[in-house]
Amino acid sequence: MGRLGLVDDDVVDASNLQRQVLYRTDDVGRSKAEVASERIRALNPDVEVVTHRLRLDSSNALELFEPWDVIVDGTDNFPTRYLSNDACVLLGKPNVYGSIFRFEGQATVFDARRGPCYRCLYPAPPPPGAAPSCEEGGVLGVLPGIIAMLQATETVKLLTGIGVPLVGRLVLYDALHLEFSEFSLRKDPGCPVCGDAPSITELIDYEGFCGLPAREGEVQEAPPVSAFEVHRRRQRGDELLLLDVRGPDEFQKAHIEGATLIPVDELAGRLDEIGAFRDRPVVVHCHHGPRSRRAAKLLLENGFERVEELTGGIEAWSVTVDPRVPRY
Repeated sequence: MGRLGLVDDDVVDASNLQRQVLYRTDDVGRSKAEVASERIRALNPDVEVVTHRLRLDSSNALELFEPWDVIVDGTDNFPTRYLSNDACVLLGKPNVYGSIFRFEGQATVFDARRGPCYRCLYPAPPPPGAAPSCEEGGVLGVLPGIIAMLQATETVKLLTGIGVPLVGRLVLYDALHLEFSEFSLRKDPGCPVCGDAPSITELIDYEGFCGLPAREGEVQEAPPVSAFEVHRRRQRGDELLLLDVRGPDEFQKAHIEGATLIPVDELAGRLDEIGAFRDRPVVVHCHHGPRSRRAAKLLLENGFERVEELTGGIEAWSVTVDPRVPRY
């Protein structure tokens, strides 16, 4: 007999039906966890389904995860992804990760005992308002099923000990071009949760990273854009400025071909150099994110209308687009 645990405090909405195949029209308004449990038991009554109709947070994550051999992350928001990752690292459990956005998806296995964790790739959550909501971003209806099948395959491999799991390997899927790509990931010695000197030793709740508007009087945060999406735009010839706001030494060590270097501390005095892009796309990046966030805010405050921030910085570019760009 197998055991499966479900954690979800949400109810079925009509908008879920085009991508969440366990639910039907007459399930709208019912608990997602309870409906999923019924469907799974109907498919295989030998599976013991443990249902938790509650929201995962820092007060319950360790207790909920502790009895299980493998944690499968099917969430759609940054707060829960970081919380799940940190709980898995602290408990020494593998995290079978999948995410989707519009026409793209990715999957991997984060296992800090023998490879990187989620924070090795994305050290810190995006700021409030930076990430679009699920409603704003949207997703191709069949895409979740494709990524979920990859996650299910990895889970079976981990439980049975067969094959080579996706530890240290990130699979990207582009539905529009029907392309799979694979990139190597490596453990970050400076990772705040699984590195040599971790600064995160207990769980933290992250609130409101998905689609929140700026407070009145504040400049709206620059929206995030993935390295894969920027690469796609450049390939098709879109005009955009890729602005590198790191230091000259870092630029010499590793840079994206065609990027313009203006260190963030010099940017305020050199805005005229990029004045032609006040109404055109400007994609700002640094190493991981903090400096590009400062730079993007400065550009928005000075009238640049189409500023975006490269998620994960040049590190993400090296991992997901061009491994020839050195990581440091």
